[in-house]
Amino acid sequence: MNEEITMALDDAKDKMDKAIGRLEGELSKIRAGKAHPSMLEPVRVDYYGSMTPVSQVANVNSTDARTLVVQPWEKGMLDPIATGIINANLGLNPMNNGEVLIINVPPLTEERRRELSKRARSEGEGARVGIRNARKDANDYLKAAKDDGMSEDDLKKGEQMVQDLTNTYTTKVEDVLAAKEADIMTI
Repeated sequence: MNEEITMALDDAKDKMDKAIGRLEGELSKIRAGKAHPSMLEPVRVDYYGSMTPVSQVANVNSTDARTLVVQPWEKGMLDPIATGIINANLGLNPMNNGEVLIINVPPLTEERRRELSKRARSEGEGARVGIRNARKDANDYLKAAKDDGMSEDDLKKGEQMVQDLTNTYTTKVEDVLAAKEADIMTI
């Protein structure tokens, strides 16, 4: 196989892997009705004048499928953490018992499940766009290599290999989305 084709495929594969990784990361932030400490990742707390992630000022644990417990390292941080959770617009209402914050995660309504499913599909489309951009970059690289002396047959073979790689990664996106949508829609 031609050296330029190998380079183009490797570069495209790296970019497509990053698109899939980003998709999985974004989908992990979409909660499917179960309490998970990662639900509080977007929460920022005013910690001595700087906005700090809640995970850096407290322990966040899930005691069961519907409850999160936030235990700050300093008792004085209870109120700022509660304010940060409310301001993050997550639909969560922390209860302060003087020691820890207890957050009851409400069950998802059918409407909310459909909304989350749409958001997941939107993230999937973003991953597909990333994959198509990687394909375009690889094909542009191959066309430039053709101008530098690559044969027409090698160009066609390289473009076909890039398309096969694109199809493989698009299928991976569909599989990841199907699994997440099934998780979201399961009561």
